[in-house]
Amino acid sequence: MQTVKVSDTPMEFICEFLTKAKEIADGNSNIPEELRVNLQKALDIACSLDGYLEKMSSQESAPLAELYKKSMEHNWDKVFEEGKTQFRLPKECITGLVEGQTLKMLVHMSKARRILEIGMFTGYGALSMAEGLPTDGSLVACELEPYLKEFAQPIFDKSPHGKKITVKIGSAMDTLKELAAAGEQFDMVFIDADKSNYINYYKFILDNNLLHLSGVLCVDNSLFKAKVYLKGTTDPNALALQDFNQFVSSDPRVEQVIVPLRDGISLIRRVPVTPAWAGTQKKVTDDEVFWGVNGRSILDRMRLDGKVAYVTGAGQGIGRAFAHALGEAGAKVAVVDQDQLKAECVAEELKLKGIHCIAITADISKLADVEVMIDSIVSKWGKIHIACNNAGINMNSASEDTTLEEWDKTFSVNLRGTFLCCQAAGRVMLNQGYGKIINTASMASLIVPHPQKQLAYNTSKAGVVKLTQTLGTEWIDRGVRVNCISPGIVDTPLIHSESLRPLVQRWLSDIPAGRLALVTDLQAAVVYLASDASNYMTGHNLVIEGGQSLW
Repeated sequence: MQTVKVSDTPMEFICEFLTKAKEIADGNSNIPEELRVNLQKALDIACSLDGYLEKMSSQESAPLAELYKKSMEHNWDKVFEEGKTQFRLPKECITGLVEGQTLKMLVHMSKARRILEIGMFTGYGALSMAEGLPTDGSLVACELEPYLKEFAQPIFDKSPHGKKITVKIGSAMDTLKELAAAGEQFDMVFIDADKSNYINYYKFILDNNLLHLSGVLCVDNSLFKAKVYLKGTTDPNALALQDFNQFVSSDPRVEQVIVPLRDGISLIRRVPVTPAWAGTQKKVTDDEVFWGVNGRSILDRMRLDGKVAYVTGAGQGIGRAFAHALGEAGAKVAVVDQDQLKAECVAEELKLKGIHCIAITADISKLADVEVMIDSIVSKWGKIHIACNNAGINMNSASEDTTLEEWDKTFSVNLRGTFLCCQAAGRVMLNQGYGKIINTASMASLIVPHPQKQLAYNTSKAGVVKLTQTLGTEWIDRGVRVNCISPGIVDTPLIHSESLRPLVQRWLSDIPAGRLALVTDLQAAVVYLASDASNYMTGHNLVIEGGQSLW
């Protein structure tokens, strides 16, 4: 078992050489005291850095801590001598806390869902990255040594994130060929394997599009003990990494930066190349389809960064889901509801996610409340880009029993309120020359849902669609698009109330999808209609009902 600390990174070598220099200085009475003092200061700075980074970084999870301890205490020399591994594996190969947290942070920042790791060792880096993946994320780790999979698997099994990791044993290049043949793509690739093959792995990954267009490629040990940039290097691994770094630096398909973390990490991302790039001999059309509208890819065009939105009826249900969706896409969100406490609770949720928001209490059936709502938003943020008029009510009764009070109350909120909001927000948007209005209608605007009886609701929602169509045609030439979303029956706590529970099975029999809608089924639609990706759509009724209106 190794017991002596072995320098492995440029900073560790600096500490080692400074320590030796200080010992020589201390043993020589002819050395000026000023030199000793400065050597000590340099030594303090260099040797304290790694420890400080570890102390200030978020601490590792219990499974990672156990894996690190197990890896560092393991007798790797004995394992090799017993023939359990093909190569003598130094414990210094382990990723460690700071690098592990860095990789985890990169996963979060890049929003990676699928990761490819080439060279796993004991799995510390793999588990660190897996912890940053969403619940349905996955990581494929290529590892030559079967012993390492056996070593890591018990720790993976203890972690709730271990199930995201699949370890493929064998030649990494063979695994890459299998993945390429299957058309696999990854959002993040981490290379930490045999240095002589780095350039081959890199070329294969890019040539076969294993890295997603917006993906990031991380390469470990790219400074290799400082030998890559020192003159007179003869170490074959250092020479291989010199060639690798130079090749990547000259590759027009990517941008890279080498971060001097531990033994160096190269961060590499793909960049759009010109159609005239020498890598293709075929004619490529140089237009917005290739480059994206205004240089923005389709997903970028669905971002709402810098936009100001409001959502009425946002204190619960569909409105709450819309508020979260718009905020997650980058918009500032005014959470509007008649119930002040509900509006404030949803606003607090958004704040916890880092979304700029305010809570506003308003009864949209009252003109004065709507005017105060609009004025408050403009006073706070200067503009309104997205108006999501979602508030509505439903009161069921047989048509012959529908009272004028029920009719007026339903129309007052569902149609009058939507009109007031459209008009007030529309005036702001028309003055800006830009705006997206999204009204919540209903599948009831297309069919008569049954067996419940809801004359006033059905009629009011049909009115919302016609209101949307009319405004959509009147205002599009002045930069304002008006569309609506018609959800089917949405699964909310109210649906499972004692009075409605008997109807659920009947409704399910009418829905080809075989289930009720979830509020999350509607979120992508509101973001699309709020974004620049839908600029040519106006007066449209976007129906999301699991096929119920088709039967």
